[in-house]
Amino acid sequence: MVIYKFVKKMIKNTKIKICFTSLFLLFSLFSYAGPPFNTDDPVPVDYKHWEFYVASINTLQSHNRSGTSPHFEMNYGVVPNMQLHLLLPLNYSYTKGEGVTFGYSNIEVGIKYRFLQETEHRPQIGIFPIVEIPTIHNDAFGNSNAQIYLPVWIQKSWDKLTMYGGGGYWINTGKGNKDWIFSGCEVQYDFSKHFTLGGEIYYQIANSPDSQSALGFNIGGLINFSDQFHFIYSVGHSMIHEHYFSTYVGFLVTI
Repeated sequence: MVIYKFVKKMIKNTKIKICFTSLFLLFSLFSYAGPPFNTDDPVPVDYKHWEFYVASINTLQSHNRSGTSPHFEMNYGVVPNMQLHLLLPLNYSYTKGEGVTFGYSNIEVGIKYRFLQETEHRPQIGIFPIVEIPTIHNDAFGNSNAQIYLPVWIQKSWDKLTMYGGGGYWINTGKGNKDWIFSGCEVQYDFSKHFTLGGEIYYQIANSPDSQSALGFNIGGLINFSDQFHFIYSVGHSMIHEHYFSTYVGFLVTI
């Protein structure tokens, strides 16, 4: 768990501590995910095609459960090599002895643009700027300030093996915050047209003067029921500082 040191020293109320913890984990782990991983790729949705996700992301700790239940994501190939992105999350937080809190705060919009095509000897490269826009004032699941993410993603494939990664810069507005950087790398293999398995490792620097960096991994993949219907999943764990276990479970429809 990444949590401000002054909160540890000055706040002794368990419910308030958990609120700060859940807010940071929701923002730092969920807002830039490339389903079902944190690391994204430069591949946009095909021109005039759609992607629809219904999914749940969860962070599990000994004293708290938090995540989305669910979130809805839509991507549309508006022109060749470019997609529009929209994500609407319903957040939750469960604390032993305190019950469950549900809430909505931010809407996520973005544009993915691939400006370099992959060839036999070079990777494809794209950008995916994202804006987190506060739409409902909710201190439990947002800080009422817009956040901007400016990443660059690179991908190269060799037959059934694919590797992608990169990272970006978060403009983290709000009192007590500081800008931060995320980076990650993912490798996956297509065992068949129905089953893909992969894994990622990611790292992010602290997002305030009193917080800590985070390092973690996820293992997951894709099960294709057909060309239109897909099941996606991942499980992961932190590797430094406070321990947390993370999961992603979702359904994807491509049209």
